[in-house]
Amino acid sequence: MIKFAVALICLVLLNMTLVEAQQNDAPIMKKYTFVLLKKGENRNQDSASIVVIQKGHMDHINEMAQNGDLNVAGPFLDDGFFRGIFIFNTEDTVKVKKLIEADPAIKSGRLAYEMHPWMTQKGTVFK
Repeated sequence: MIKFAVALICLVLLNMTLVEAQQNDAPIMKKYTFVLLKKGENRNQDSASIVVIQKGHMDHINEMAQNGDLNVAGPFLDDGFFRGIFIFNTEDTVKVKKLIEADPAIKSGRLAYEMHPWMTQKGTVFK
């Protein structure tokens, strides 16, 4: 099921890229790192702790975006097992892993993640 969800998301994004690629003669491809956020194993924090974790999570997202590391971040709205995505502006998975594991929601165990190399035509989806 996890692989299906990742594949579905990638197919949607790939479709957007292919439409643009057909309009250009020589596409320039850029590599990114796609992260699928999912429910972690430790989700039994009290409501006050959850507020603190969520604030730290959002602060961390904003910091990564301001530093140019993170291009896309957003939650899924169906309250399912999959919680959201990150798309990082690098193919350096060591760097991405360090960034993700510094996130308070990951550190607390509320969220877990899968990391996947990904690419798209430069300038079609991201600047």
